[in-house]
Amino acid sequence: MVACKRQLIVFGGFHESARDYVYYNDVYAFNLDTFTWTKLSPSGTGPAPRSGCQMATTPEGNIIVYGGYSKQRIKKDVDKGTLHTDMFLLKAEGVDKWVWNRLSPSGVKPTPRSGFSVAIGPNNRSLLFGGVHDEEEEERIEGDFFSDIYFYDMGKNRWFPGQLKKKKRRRGKKAEAEGAGDGEAEGQPPQGPVEIVKEVVAEDGTVMTIKQVVSAPEVEPERSESEDEEEAGDEASGEQVEPCPRSNAMLAVKHGVLYVYGGMFEVGDRQFTLNDLYSIDLHKMEEWKVLVEMDPSKLWPRVNPFLCISGS
Repeated sequence: MVACKRQLIVFGGFHESARDYVYYNDVYAFNLDTFTWTKLSPSGTGPAPRSGCQMATTPEGNIIVYGGYSKQRIKKDVDKGTLHTDMFLLKAEGVDKWVWNRLSPSGVKPTPRSGFSVAIGPNNRSLLFGGVHDEEEEERIEGDFFSDIYFYDMGKNRWFPGQLKKKKRRRGKKAEAEGAGDGEAEGQPPQGPVEIVKEVVAEDGTVMTIKQVVSAPEVEPERSESEDEEEAGDEASGEQVEPCPRSNAMLAVKHGVLYVYGGMFEVGDRQFTLNDLYSIDLHKMEEWKVLVEMDPSKLWPRVNPFLCISGS
């Protein structure tokens, strides 16, 4: 659902019962002035039935729909899931008149996934964070979780990944001169990101392994005390921690800062609800900040409902 002018526009979704399920691709509008529902009948070819898709409103009052998930019955007690990666524009053409148009964005598109989270960022861009790509086998589902960011430029119809920029650090003149002639420093290969594996023990004793990508600190020549004092007010370069991979995280953007709270992560046949909080400046894209660290004592495990259904 998205807010579009004086309406709330609802698209798709699914309903599942003990016996069957159904996915939708219908569109409804809720008028914020009259508090009434209206079923829209857009012309053109729209998205296939799905749930969990990305919706964003353009400045012109149109709506973008991306991705989603659906499944269909192949045979008795056997279902096949589909990760959708297509994109559509629901364009307003007059009062209560809408038309579907398929979009073919350029750039680097997100890898197929479901359970991703979305928000509207600055500069006429929507953003996508995290998600999971499930590999479904007969009675088992293996999930590959993500913690990356992708931006979609609504004006240019283009995807691009949100990569962290290298923070700049002031250095004294003496350090620069010494650094220029430091053969050992020049000979050292650049250090890439390091993967740190943490083990968190939940209340019930389940060990949850979480992988985090950490950027290695820069190797710089030794500095004198005067140079240290000069840089005392600067933020020292060091480890940059990113949120661990997750799906269904909560997102909010305020004054160009993205906030990411919680989400879900799987360990074996169990799901864990995360409770950490991160932020990142979308204008600078320099570093993630940990506002609230994950509290292992408040991790709530639960049996994966999809695994139960698949195994029944």
